[in-house]
Amino acid sequence: MVKIHLNGGIHELEASVSITGLLTSLGFEGKPVVVELDEQAVFPRDYPTVMITEGARVEVVALAAGG
Repeated sequence: MVKIHLNGGIHELEASVSITGLLTSLGFEGKPVVVELDEQAVFPRDYPTVMITEGARVEVVALAAGG
């Protein structure tokens, strides 16, 4: 098991995954989100190749339209 910090809480993964894999497992696949990994913003084009490993700090913010 891999433990990460996800949106301020502890989250366990079966193994290291890409950001795309994490978003899919969380139900955010194809939805507009902003992802920060270890306090650095990650571009959506990099989601498939950026890996999340033990102890990573991940913030996922869902974007919503409105006014």
